[in-house]
Amino acid sequence: MSAVIKPQAQPAAVTATLAEWALARDTAQLPADVREAARRCVLDWMAVSLAGADDPLIRILIDTALEEGGNPRCTLVAQSEHVSPLQAALINGTTSHALDYDDVNLAMNGHPTAAVLPAILALAETRDSSGAEIIAAFLAGYETAARIRLLVAPGHYAQGFHSTCTLGVIGAAAGCARLLRLDLDATARAMGIAATQASGLKGQFGTQCKPFHAGVAAQNGLRAALLAARGMESRTDILECRGGFAATLSADFHPEIALADPQRYFIRDNLFKYHAACYGTHSSIECARQLRTEHALTPSAIHRVIVRGASGADNMCNIQNARTGLEAKFSLRFTTAAALLGRDTADLATYSAAVCADPAHVALRDKITVELERSWPQHSVQGEVIIETTDGRRLQASRDAGIPDTDLAAQGKRLDAKFDALAGGVLSAARVKTLKGVLDRLESVTAKDLMGACAR
Repeated sequence: MSAVIKPQAQPAAVTATLAEWALARDTAQLPADVREAARRCVLDWMAVSLAGADDPLIRILIDTALEEGGNPRCTLVAQSEHVSPLQAALINGTTSHALDYDDVNLAMNGHPTAAVLPAILALAETRDSSGAEIIAAFLAGYETAARIRLLVAPGHYAQGFHSTCTLGVIGAAAGCARLLRLDLDATARAMGIAATQASGLKGQFGTQCKPFHAGVAAQNGLRAALLAARGMESRTDILECRGGFAATLSADFHPEIALADPQRYFIRDNLFKYHAACYGTHSSIECARQLRTEHALTPSAIHRVIVRGASGADNMCNIQNARTGLEAKFSLRFTTAAALLGRDTADLATYSAAVCADPAHVALRDKITVELERSWPQHSVQGEVIIETTDGRRLQASRDAGIPDTDLAAQGKRLDAKFDALAGGVLSAARVKTLKGVLDRLESVTAKDLMGACAR
């Protein structure tokens, strides 16, 4: 099976084309940098999943799964319990997004790894698939989700759908179909079964439902592939058909964009988080940190702060007065104030009700005004911070966190440091070293090796 993907002669046949491309992913022929990007996604996913395992929502899901019962064949990250594959996809997917510290891809306008990888890992553990097979399946799902977003952008996200769930579920189905080695028809049916389960509303940002979206995508995507493998019927043109995914969930339909440049790998543009908040806040955090450091700013020296962001930030990360840790992650005012106060925005403890209510934080937060720039691309994550000081100075910094790292060595060091910090808070030093060794040689280990190394 070749990894070379041919251009599509009939651009309207979107579902079949993407299904064919998903099946064409062959690990041995993937570019080395693409395989490494996938491994780094798995590394980062494991780190944030370990750190998110104690979130109260995860215990709710585990207790519900145990009450349901089932065939306990799959491992839960940083837990002692085992559950069924579908339950594992749901719980591990939710766990990885619980802290909103997982990676992002702007082509998908969401979190591809949290939605796709947990489904792949649950299925892979039941088959004891190799790490090489996991990477191929993960890439199939990742790339499929990114291209479907381009099919329906910008209308789909603008209407209020959370892409991590609505697109992730179809990506998860395509990835699982690749791992099961389904044929073209069955893969297209799996995508159809997944698409009819697409859900996830941006109105839930700042609540436990947002991380739940990632788990739902993983679980429903895995279910779709398993049902398709058993012969369940579905339309095989669900993305483009009348009354289908694009027609129902978006005002936009761009097959020419979704199917352009077949050899492109969107994972090369993956964005890793180094602040434990919504990615839409990262540019302003970096600007605030820069200005605070360069000008030795203290809170008393700050008269007024203006944060500029794209219009899409309004219903993504513009909670005005955050009261909880979850709301804080989606508040430009909270995160900018935290950065200006010198708080560690990579520290999970920063995002808490106590910090939200801290008088010093509230006082600085209330000096911050968010301005939405309608002339900027709607869903850009670029940001600008302007500080007017009490002595009359006007300080300004701009940043675009949507530009992927070009220094891959530096990126690797930052990801290793993030992994060590998050994993070290959950596992012993010896366990962290063992798990890191498994992740470093991912292509040559098995799914059971990987999941066994992360259980508590």
